[in-house]
This record gives sequence, structure tokens and C-alpha cells, in this order.
Amino acid sequence: MKRQLLVAALENGTVIDHIPCDKVFQVISLLKLDQNDHDAITIGMNLESERIGLKGIIKVANRFFTDEELNQLSVITPNVSLAIIRGYEVVEKKDVCMPPTLSGIISCPNPKCICNNEPMRTLFHAVPGTDRLRCHYCGTTVKQRDVALC
Repeated sequence: MKRQLLVAALENGTVIDHIPCDKVFQVISLLKLDQNDHDAITIGMNLESERIGLKGIIKVANRFFTDEELNQLSVITPNVSLAIIRGYEVVEKKDVCMPPTLSGIISCPNPKCICNNEPMRTLFHAVPGTDRLRCHYCGTTVKQRDVALC
């Protein structure tokens, strides 16, 4: 049985793979891919994956993401994989995991928190063994699925 690629090869750029299908458009919005008017973007949804069942994939030509963008991505879609492509070859592969500390990425849901009332960056720490993040300043915890990005 012959197998074929369901998504075209990429000469240079980034592939974000193993995105939960319900998060694909959120990733597009977060990374502002919907504002791209010159580089090719390939979006695949409901593709078979041994790792997560059905997945989404986004291939972005000529774009390489910053660590800050990847940290934001890790909050809404933990455990996606990233491949950096140059000359049609994968030159780097990595899993995008949420760092233990997030600065200036998540809004604190506590309206009385100092970070909502003073000109300062928010600071959150991942609570080990949970899906929660804790505000450094007021101690408020928020579930990862309920976070609001700054």
C-alpha cells in the first residue's frame, strides 16, 4: 500500500505539529498568522496521529518563532512539536513545553492584584503536578485552559 503526504513539503520555515484540532485556529490567532500576507501557510486538521488520535498541523514558510511566541504557544497548546526546516530538511526538532515561569504572557484574573493596578509585567509559576498556574504577586491560581493571554 502506497502512502502519500497529505500536506506539501516546506522548503524553509516552521512546522507546528500535534496540535489538538480544537486549538488550531487559536494558534493561528495567537501567532498572528491570519495577518500574514506574503508567506505560504498550510493548515491541516483532523489528520490521523498515533500520538493524539486526530491532530492539526500548521506549516509556515519563511517564519521562525521567538522563545516568547513559543512560551505563549505552550500555554494554549502544551506538548506540540516543532520542526525547523531549511532546504527541505528538518534541521531542528523539539517539543514545546510550558516553562516553569511565565512573565508577561498571562493576565491575572484577580482584579485587585498589583499587576492589574500598576504598570508591571505579570508573573506566573506553574504548579508542579497540576494544570494550574499561580500568580507570583497575589497567589491566585488559574487552570491552564482558563488563562487569558495579555
